Amino acid sequence: MLTIGQKFPSFSKTAVVSLEKGKEFETITSDYLTNDDNVWTVMFWWPKDFTFVCPTEIAEFNKNYGEFRDRETRLIGASTDSEFVHAAWRTHHDDLRDLKFPMLADTSKSLAEELGILEPNEKIAYRATFIIDPQGIIRWVSVNDLNVGRNVKEVLRVLDGLQTDELCPCNWEKGQETLTV
Repeated sequence: MLTIGQKFPSFSKTAVVSLEKGKEFETITSDYLTNDDNVWTVMFWWPKDFTFVCPTEIAEFNKNYGEFRDRETRLIGASTDSEFVHAAWRTHHDDLRDLKFPMLADTSKSLAEELGILEPNEKIAYRATFIIDPQGIIRWVSVNDLNVGRNVKEVLRVLDGLQTDELCPCNWEKGQETLTV
């Protein structure tokens, strides 16, 4: 599995960005991750569309979209399902209709495989979360078992810590003192 300090892999994938007819899909590339504007990226993966735990996580990331935007951070959701499955799921699931971030389709499973997050039996992505800095470097990765949803507040807490570029003690939260040496 790719980990902290490694460059996020190059990719070009189709994503669902809207439910508006004719504007549903967009190509997102790894170029989207690197920038001179100090914009970070959080890419989170879920195993399968039309399941039970996955929409709770996606909806929670969406609910916190403003928190990520306030931290100059883009969100990208991803799974190995196709862009058409993503679009159908968004259309038919009340909590997913108004997503403010793209749903990336890794139908070839190449990106999930390169990241090392492909579950070996079903060949679906684990619940992986990557925080990527503006240079395209992985700064945090967390992977959950297929049955356990992640904690979006913890992703925000870690992002806050990384963005301070200082030493942050256990259970540190934004606004608290960092450590000095």
